[in-house]
Amino acid sequence: MSAARSIVIGTAGHIDHGKTALVRALTGIDTDRLPEEKRRGITIDLGFASMNVTAPDGLPLQISFVDVPGHALFIRNMLAGAGCVPAVMLVIAADEGVMPQTREHLAICELLGISDGFTVISKADLVKEDRLEQVRKNVGDFLEGTILGLATKPILAASARTGQGLEEVRDELARIATRATTAETAHPMRLPIDRVFVKKGFGTVVTGTLLSGEIRLGQNLLIEPGARNVRVRGLQTHGESEQVAQAGSRTAVNLSGVDAADVSRGQTLVEPETLAATDVIDAEITLLEGAPPLRPRARVHLHAFTSEAMAGVMLYSSEPMKPGSTRLARLKLASPIVLAPEDRFVLRQPLPAGTIGGGRVLDSNPLIQTRRAVTQKWLERLAQAAPAQQLELRVQRRGVDGIRTDALGREMGLKAEAVRDIAGSVGELIMLPGEVLISREAYSTAVDSALARLKSAGPQGVKRAVLQSQLGLKDAVFGSVIDKIIANGDANIRGELLTIAGAAPAISGQDARTLDAVSAAYRSAGLAPPSVREAAQQLHIGETEFRHIITLLIRDKTLIRMGSDDAFVHADAVRELRGRLATIRGKSIDVQAFKTLTGLTRKHAIPLLELLDRERITRKQGDVRVVL
Repeated sequence: MSAARSIVIGTAGHIDHGKTALVRALTGIDTDRLPEEKRRGITIDLGFASMNVTAPDGLPLQISFVDVPGHALFIRNMLAGAGCVPAVMLVIAADEGVMPQTREHLAICELLGISDGFTVISKADLVKEDRLEQVRKNVGDFLEGTILGLATKPILAASARTGQGLEEVRDELARIATRATTAETAHPMRLPIDRVFVKKGFGTVVTGTLLSGEIRLGQNLLIEPGARNVRVRGLQTHGESEQVAQAGSRTAVNLSGVDAADVSRGQTLVEPETLAATDVIDAEITLLEGAPPLRPRARVHLHAFTSEAMAGVMLYSSEPMKPGSTRLARLKLASPIVLAPEDRFVLRQPLPAGTIGGGRVLDSNPLIQTRRAVTQKWLERLAQAAPAQQLELRVQRRGVDGIRTDALGREMGLKAEAVRDIAGSVGELIMLPGEVLISREAYSTAVDSALARLKSAGPQGVKRAVLQSQLGLKDAVFGSVIDKIIANGDANIRGELLTIAGAAPAISGQDARTLDAVSAAYRSAGLAPPSVREAAQQLHIGETEFRHIITLLIRDKTLIRMGSDDAFVHADAVRELRGRLATIRGKSIDVQAFKTLTGLTRKHAIPLLELLDRERITRKQGDVRVVL
């Protein structure tokens, strides 16, 4: 049987326009759960309900509702619910028509990028037919030019009390769920928390709308901000226990490793080493028509998903921002929030309280030391770029440092495999060992700089470590650059000494030739070098002279002693192995797995592992090694 497709629908509308009553009539669930809500007869906090329907093609559909408060005093709670929904059901009472919170709620939905939904004229039983048609016309005029003003977004009349029109509402909900896009697999798991409670016998439970990815039973996750480690003890969607929760569903997660008192709405469940909270973002912001001008360094409330924080606004130009305009800005948050590029947010002014605009995140990881004018030009290009070009721009700004695919994934809010897929389509990028991406232009600059340094060093050359320090290049980039210029015949290497091609050798005559021969023999042997006696016999060199050559090569750091006076390995082989092990950094490996990885026998594997321990590439823990 096919898994049910899930969608979360948010309600929107003015206070007492019948949102909660409509959801109750559709699902049988009263979303007003707080005693004060019952007493006052209004929705104060978020409420949740769900129902199962059947699509026209016969497949099961799961529809969840996030019922939001309509009162102006509880807009912050409304924003916490609206921030995570892909579609909205706007409710307008037939006896009152369009009211202030109708307008504000719809503006918020548009600012958040909600693109699907429909409108219900509720309490249709309270007015006569001619009044209902007049309200329908007025609502149509109000919606014109908005996300709900298209001919494909119907305006339905219904009554929660009599049941009038409820079947048409259910049909429209089914159509929305049917056309809901499948959640992208390129984004890591993210669940903004909107409710926290304790369930007797189970402990801490958090709920939210799973925006992307999936959550698995037994999975280790983090709560951000705070990087609190937790484990998934139980999962429910639509009140049913699950092994896996899929994106697009309302999800309840039973967590071990944390007390409910230490979790709150606004925090986010994420996978380790993916998304993290930030307190500085670069964004494209838009002011609503009718909002007051926004001045540089203004203080506003920023709402994103279930989170909110005070934010200082630094406009990327000095003049005030006019209503109805769009500008680039840097927002400095008073408290960190989990945000990624393309996330939407709403801005509200503190006094008088009201929604003034919103925007989308362009960069959640700004390079703080970059000049403002340079950043502005970069953001202008980024704001208009397709995903592949966005990735290219992010790699380009890293210059000769390059950036690892996993780090770029965290910066872009993507999985590392998605970054690799996109990068493969960008011809101006180079993937270096260790999965480091660098632009071709920056790589050429690094090569030219290395050659210039070697030329200036003259015949005496320069040690590898010294050259790397002079160039300021990171290991992956420097290693690739040196390999390239040697392979091209532009430079020579003897041990740790690099010289420009054509320069006189630092050691002349027979010693130089013997050094080269011994070095070449060990380099070609890789990780399975011969013993001193075997190598001396192969090269027809006396053992005493051979050991003298070995001493010189160790002094130049061309060879590395593996433990005994008879076991040496070429530094290039160790460097290459270090690069291979970097791909499993943080994981454990035993002797058998190491033998499989390297193709070595126990004779060579054991001394090599001991060398890796001494070089702090691995750390022995019992019968296994942890790759550092």
